[in-house]
Amino acid sequence: MLVSIDVNAVRKTETGVKAVRLEKGRLVAWPQTSQQVAGTVLQGTSGDGKPVEVAICAAEPASDDPELTWYRIEAWNPVAQEWENPCTADGRVPAPRAVAVSGVWDGTGARRDVPGKLTLACENGAISKCVRWGYKPWTERNGKSLVDLHQACTRMARADYCGNGRSHTRDYTVIDMYDGFGVLSPTTQASEDFDPKKITFEAAWAPDGATCISRTRDGKALSSILQECPQRFRASTVDLGEGDRCAVQREGVSPKAALLRNRSHGSP
Repeated sequence: MLVSIDVNAVRKTETGVKAVRLEKGRLVAWPQTSQQVAGTVLQGTSGDGKPVEVAICAAEPASDDPELTWYRIEAWNPVAQEWENPCTADGRVPAPRAVAVSGVWDGTGARRDVPGKLTLACENGAISKCVRWGYKPWTERNGKSLVDLHQACTRMARADYCGNGRSHTRDYTVIDMYDGFGVLSPTTQASEDFDPKKITFEAAWAPDGATCISRTRDGKALSSILQECPQRFRASTVDLGEGDRCAVQREGVSPKAALLRNRSHGSP
């Protein structure tokens, strides 16, 4: 899993690019912004902390968002001695691309700002999905940055209740999310893939995990979460309003301080 690239460490370029910069959701070349970033190889860091060269093979502006560009990337595999897409394909995205996002994430899912570094997030991963859902970390809402809301979304997308990087989701689970910033509201209209009568409240979320939980997404008992991160939660019924009620809440953190809530289809 590719974690980050050094925007100033250009290893190879076909267009004279000396560095790249992030503007909203797209990379621009430096010193001449008119140059193409495609064809540039930068120094990166893999998920295990080892250095890796990353090639930006193509740039594809998003058809539905002028602020966003998708990138076809490849990383050098020193064992196989070949370039390969570091993003894992799935049944819905056979050739995943990447989006450039500020900050870097560690194995626990925690985000931090590192000068000169940014993340190329795979199209089918939580970081990228949250951008596409509207939680763009480079934007503001009523004067407030959405960086923390985006981070809370990454916890929610993976059902990372304890904020330790462990996922409790299931592939293709239908999720309905809504927030206090006015970006997304609860979905009320039924569609081919969504039935509001079959969806129930799951949890409320902060950047470092859930603030309170009603049930798990994968159908496991809530006691398994209490065992996974002991002393983090306690059994306590909390009414958040709008029909959202929690069975356990975070110690020392008000559930109502959550940035994001979600409902989901229960485990079969």
